[in-house]
Amino acid sequence: MLIRYGTDKFGRPVKKAVVYTKNEHNIPKEKIDFDAILIINRLKDAGFHSYIVGGAVRDLIVGNTPKDFDIVTDATPSKIKRLFRNSRIIGKRFRIVHVVFGQKIFEVSTFRSNADGSSVGNEFGTIDEDVLRRDFTINALYYDPIQEQVVDYVGGMRDIKKHVLRPVIPLDRIFTDDPVRMLRAIKYSAKTDAKISFSLRHKIRANASLLSQISPSRLTEELLKILNSGCAAEIVGEALDTDLYMALQPAATAMMYADKKFESSYMQNLVKLDELIKTSPDARLGQKLVFIIKDFIISLTDWKKESECHTAYGELYTKTWTECRNFVLPMNPQRTELEFAVKAVLTELGIHGKIVQRRKKGRSKQEKN
Repeated sequence: MLIRYGTDKFGRPVKKAVVYTKNEHNIPKEKIDFDAILIINRLKDAGFHSYIVGGAVRDLIVGNTPKDFDIVTDATPSKIKRLFRNSRIIGKRFRIVHVVFGQKIFEVSTFRSNADGSSVGNEFGTIDEDVLRRDFTINALYYDPIQEQVVDYVGGMRDIKKHVLRPVIPLDRIFTDDPVRMLRAIKYSAKTDAKISFSLRHKIRANASLLSQISPSRLTEELLKILNSGCAAEIVGEALDTDLYMALQPAATAMMYADKKFESSYMQNLVKLDELIKTSPDARLGQKLVFIIKDFIISLTDWKKESECHTAYGELYTKTWTECRNFVLPMNPQRTELEFAVKAVLTELGIHGKIVQRRKKGRSKQEKN
């Protein structure tokens, strides 16, 4: 274990961070994307500091394989852009760089400052400032894959080992700055088996209503992450306990509060979803949506009677799709995926048929000829 020192305002040495070596963090280098290492190498060769940061480091330490590798550096966006032809600068207030390798996109951002007192400020800063903007200690670790060292400013390594979820930003503003952090808290807790303290849980419940300020597109993104996590049942259980699921799925939450049988079946379907993710991680979104709309569709009508009465399939499908579209709000999945899910559930209920497309009035000149 190494110690990184800085100086205080009087020039005296001050301990800044703990640096864990390869034998202490045990991160297998083969689990790190080669292109992420290439990006860091090129930045370092150009004289800049650069690290993998956040969830990727957390996942590597606990033995999981990260899906994304976010990178931070002291290079400004324009300098990053000059180093990588396969990159583009995005963002208006705080610009970051996307470096593209085929289907893979790596987010490369410049260290941010917290000089304005906000954890969502848009000024460039140093790594010492950047770490204080991270939400939780387990996400505030910086990994240098070249030196194979983990730099820990806030005790994140210790918290990972102890399975503790501890905020970096003070509790009085962590969620007011960005309410989505409440969703991340319960997600990280489930994925890393980290305990949420009483004070943190109380703060989440007290601020749950702030999620109503978040745009539907961002809530959709967060819900899709939950569905793809492989531990959706546990995360949704925490979201219900902390009053957060009402913002994500208000219709489903209301039905669960009103009917314990619906709640039990809904949660059982989420367990089945988690099993699907483990066995078929590349399953299309429509297959996953089946598990959150199935119970709702069953509650809509007497499907056995509908089958016996030979109700037109097109009519049943259209009404069911419309009801499901409203049921999953504010989530806004791709139309084709929700259509797939609705058709799959109807088939499972014994409702078969094809949707007849109406031809437009009038014929083309070619048809007339």
